[in-house]
Amino acid sequence: MQKVKGTYDFFGKEQALRRKIQATLREKFELYDFDEMVTTELTDLAFLTSKYAGGDEIVKEMYQLTDRRERRLGLRYDLTIPFAKVIALNPSIELPFKRYEMGKVFRDGPVKRGRLREFLQCDVDVVGVEGPEAEVELMQLAIDVFRTLDIEIELKWNNRRFLGEMMAAIEIPAEDMLSVMLTLDKLAKVGVIGVKQELVDKGLGDAVISGIMALIELEEPTLELLMNKYGLQNSEGALEVLAVRNMLLKLGLERVCVFDPFLSRGLSFYTGTVYEIFDASSSFTSSLGGGGRYDGIIGELVGKNDVDYSAAGLSFGMESIMALLESLEVEKSSAAIVLIPIGVTALEVLQTAAELRAGGIRVKLDTSGRKLKNILASVAGSGIRYALLLGESEWNEGLVRLKDMEARTEQNLCIDEVIYRLADK
Repeated sequence: MQKVKGTYDFFGKEQALRRKIQATLREKFELYDFDEMVTTELTDLAFLTSKYAGGDEIVKEMYQLTDRRERRLGLRYDLTIPFAKVIALNPSIELPFKRYEMGKVFRDGPVKRGRLREFLQCDVDVVGVEGPEAEVELMQLAIDVFRTLDIEIELKWNNRRFLGEMMAAIEIPAEDMLSVMLTLDKLAKVGVIGVKQELVDKGLGDAVISGIMALIELEEPTLELLMNKYGLQNSEGALEVLAVRNMLLKLGLERVCVFDPFLSRGLSFYTGTVYEIFDASSSFTSSLGGGGRYDGIIGELVGKNDVDYSAAGLSFGMESIMALLESLEVEKSSAAIVLIPIGVTALEVLQTAAELRAGGIRVKLDTSGRKLKNILASVAGSGIRYALLLGESEWNEGLVRLKDMEARTEQNLCIDEVIYRLADK
């Protein structure tokens, strides 16, 4: 028996770290006034494969199945499309509406570090806010989350509409624009030569390829240079980029939020601002999260084009965040104290542990029966700061011996004193 490739079981320290990350995300989501939602993992296949959903690239990675009545279904590949379904099918929801969801999604794609086939996404979305403040608030949220997790990030951002306007100025055929955008999005991964080869493989004309290469080979493709070069000073996309940039400047976020004119993200439903989050040191190359604006998609998905659904979202990649944090070894143990029995009964150990837990202290019982010096060495190596020695003489006096492994000190204390000292640790 073996597990399915790209899937994992989580337990012990690893699961404790996952729960800690989720707790941080939940706390920040609710601080920013997002309400929790749970959507279905199984969805009608026609809905998931709609031209307004993820597009051809994601359909290739979708898990498809048929039920006993021959109905065609699919496992969700993200949390955005199921969320759009909920909004469209519940017109009584008052807008603006902000939600968050943490749930598993499934993609039959290549497996690598930080990228699985069954993985947890943690999303926030806002519907009913037309202005750039929606995207900027989501960027603020991302920065806040990763600062709390002690991860230094670089948030790259762009605007799909502005990128499309540049593509039009280069005279890329409308039917090839999305495909070219997806190729440009791979620039950091495959390099200039790799991008050129993909463009050639797409069968684009020499003039079009030359125009694209001239764009990506610009030494410093600043927003002003691009607007002037392609005559986009007053275009809709350029004005949207300027609005976001001005907000970021005034909020002092321009050093973390970096404009990248070639970023487009893989999903086809994005219509305006898009952003992707990376480890600032570049030692970890997988994306830590991303999202963007997807105006109009909700209405189009369910045939309600006459209803305005301005929407923007942000997704945090749990598996990537986990892989990065594990590589940094930021977490060794979640227990606050190890209780070590020395010549006392199991009942007395459980009574002591119950008192500590009633005081809110997380307790690990050592029942290994090893020598004390070996137990203490193991505690020190696990990252747990405190050990509580429960011997017969201490028990008879109503005391326990508290060892601080970090300060290398020990004291005989009553249980109430131990709880007082460790309550905020």
